[in-house]
Amino acid sequence: MTIDNAHQGSARIALAGPGATDRLGQVLGRLLRRGDTVLLSGPIGAGKSHLARAIIRTRLAESGAPPEDIPSPTYTLVQTYSCGDTEIWHADLYRLSGPDEIQELGLDMAFAHAICLVEWPDRLGELTPRNALTVTLSLVGDGRIAELGWCAPRWEPTVAQLSAIMEYEP
Repeated sequence: MTIDNAHQGSARIALAGPGATDRLGQVLGRLLRRGDTVLLSGPIGAGKSHLARAIIRTRLAESGAPPEDIPSPTYTLVQTYSCGDTEIWHADLYRLSGPDEIQELGLDMAFAHAICLVEWPDRLGELTPRNALTVTLSLVGDGRIAELGWCAPRWEPTVAQLSAIMEYEP
């Protein structure tokens, strides 16, 4: 993990397979709080939806909500989940052509009060939250690499904790 004085940082986590991606989502899901945005990038099939589902399942379970199907929002664009006093917005922006459509969805307003998981965040343009955590997934052999990046100081202790847990737990 690298952190510089401008509060910009990055971390790289090797994920040996789908189970490790689930574990990353479980740990990250427990560390997220209202107002957090996670931008999920990577090519089709890299595991963006897989990671988002693991985060959502973890939050639902911890809030005492019954398990539910977590479909990809590819066609609905946004799926929302109530997790106790926090709402999760899972957005897939692949089919959108620009930021004006994001405002129609209300996603820009959700950034302030919900946990937002956004696939294909390049479609956000100027609406991209500066305080977001970016997770870029890439396929490497039978596994994946998760590259985390952030500018907001809020993420430094979160990513340090996440990295430590992922490194030392099976």
